[in-house]
Amino acid sequence: MDKNFDQFLISRREVIKSVGAIAASTLISPFSLITATPVKNQVRFIVFGDWGFGSLQQLKVAKQMILAHQNKPIDFVLTVGDNIYGTGNRQYYRPFFEQPYSVLLKDNVKFFATLGNHDIIEGRQDETQYPLFNMDGREYYTIRKAEGLVEFFMLDVTNLGNKQLAWLENALKVSKARWKIALYHYPIYSSGTYHGSDLALRNVLEPLLVKYKVNIVFAGHDHIYERTHLQKGIQHFVTGGGGTPLYDINLQSPIRAASYVGWHFMLVEIDDKDVSFQAISDSGKIVDNGKVK
Repeated sequence: MDKNFDQFLISRREVIKSVGAIAASTLISPFSLITATPVKNQVRFIVFGDWGFGSLQQLKVAKQMILAHQNKPIDFVLTVGDNIYGTGNRQYYRPFFEQPYSVLLKDNVKFFATLGNHDIIEGRQDETQYPLFNMDGREYYTIRKAEGLVEFFMLDVTNLGNKQLAWLENALKVSKARWKIALYHYPIYSSGTYHGSDLALRNVLEPLLVKYKVNIVFAGHDHIYERTHLQKGIQHFVTGGGGTPLYDINLQSPIRAASYVGWHFMLVEIDDKDVSFQAISDSGKIVDNGKVK
């Protein structure tokens, strides 16, 4: 279990009270739904990780996610794991997920989850079968959006064996998507000082990502934000600041292009020309932005 967990964990009653206060402070009505008109050749979504913690910081990030959606509707949310701290126990699904993101859920914004190391302690089966995580009982799966514009490869690197690797190679091989994006929990490139790059996973996974021309990778686990320099042609992000205690970053790391120690989420827009991204803090500040072409 992550350090300082007990200091940040708050009761269900406090979580619900805080959610109500944040909603009231931004005039968010859970019954005021936004109807988005799908655009076939564009996708707008959120990515974040290490979030289901029950902290006030999580609620502040959730508030900014809701505001981003109200400004311009998002199509869906993707997670890079550690969805329910500290063990994935289902008793925390409501206070750590359903309550903080109730406005998005009521507006039919789907969350698509991947598993992190905390999720699988008690929650591997429950989380994969939880309807609001849209995993449909699968530990790994793909999502295709915008008529072939983008395909997401949602991996379970907590249990990466030959079966999943064979599945991944075939899925990448047959994909015709303009953009191929992989999401998983342990980063193979990270300047975080608490975990850092998972070199064993890199040795196994990176050859496939390079061979089949994956464009972007999102990971979590280190509770930081980082955009790396391109690694073998792939843009890697670490987005592990969804609400848990923060870690530190090695500012001298040669792979670090931009970084931020703070709670945040990523807002991403894709069209056939490029991928635009923003990292947005719990106060609404844009701490990094750019494009992948």
